[in-house]
Order: sequence, then C-alpha cells, then structure tokens
Amino acid sequence: MTKPHNMKTRITIMAALLMLAIAAHAQSGKQESANRILVAYLSWGGNTQHVAEYIARQTGGTLFRIEPAKPYPTEYKPCTEVAKQEKEEGARPAIKNRVADWDQYDTVFIGCPVWWWTAPMIINTFAESYDFKGKTVVPFCTYASTYRDETLARIAELTPAANHLKGFGAVDRNTEAIAQWLKDIKVIK
Repeated sequence: MTKPHNMKTRITIMAALLMLAIAAHAQSGKQESANRILVAYLSWGGNTQHVAEYIARQTGGTLFRIEPAKPYPTEYKPCTEVAKQEKEEGARPAIKNRVADWDQYDTVFIGCPVWWWTAPMIINTFAESYDFKGKTVVPFCTYASTYRDETLARIAELTPAANHLKGFGAVDRNTEAIAQWLKDIKVIK
C-alpha cells in the first residue's frame, strides 16, 4: 500500500506535468496560428517595411520582403524613371527569392508603396508566382498624397482566386490606425 505522503507527491507531480503539457499545447497553437499569416511587402525607402513590420508584430505573421533580382536605383529620380518604364512596358521584374512553405499560409498581407498611381510592377510578378486559391489577401500600401484606393484595388485584382479583406493605406510610416484596422477586419482581437 502507498503511503499518503507518496500519493500526495505523485498527484502534485502529475498535476504539474499536466499543466506543462497544457502550456506547451497552448504555445504550439500560438506558433501554428502565427505561421498562418504572411506579410509580403516591397519597400524602397523603408516606409512600407516599417508598416509591414508593425503588421507582423501585431498579427504574429511571418515577414517576406519582395526583393527584385535587379535592385531598384537607390536615388529617387532614377528609381521613378525605372518604375515608370516598367509600368509602360507591362514589365514583370524578377524576384530574388521565393516564399518558403507557401501552402502553410492562410492569410497573405501584400504591401507596397504607390508608384505611378498604382502598385509597382513587381507586385504583379509576386501575385502571378503563387496560387492564391483558398487564401485571404489583405492589401496595404504607403503613399504620400493620393492613389491609395487604386493601389489597394490593384492588389485585389491581381489575386482574383483569393478572398479579400479591406485594405489599409498608411501615409509614410504612420502606424497609428493599423491596430484598429486589424481589429476591424478581425485579424486580431
């Protein structure tokens, strides 16, 4: 027969193990849901990257920087000239890298700056490189003054097989309203 003291110790150990198992399961659930969100973005001057990083922090999403195989010029005017030429030619600039484990993501945020009244042509390349069927796309952009709505609409047009949530436009690096937007579209609580 087991002594009462030993039984109490065993019950305490079993309870502690059960609590550890529950905590581990809860943590793996958080990691699993965090891996279901991808925040893909193109950033030239750092504004869109700042917004993308904020979205990733709020949602637990995985960041993916859309990088051109041939980098855009670092000076403003030459970059705008390249962007204009790409738009006029309907170019599809090559992307340097690919999203690992694409199928694990349910929700894909796609963000970019507004270039020549719309999304940069490399966003077309990105959208055409993956199957969006069954995914939810959430567009976002950064802009100086106008063409936010046109850019958000273009990202949705490029991913017709996806479901779409209301997009967001940030002026420069302004992240003030992002948390509320994420709550409104029910991505975070």
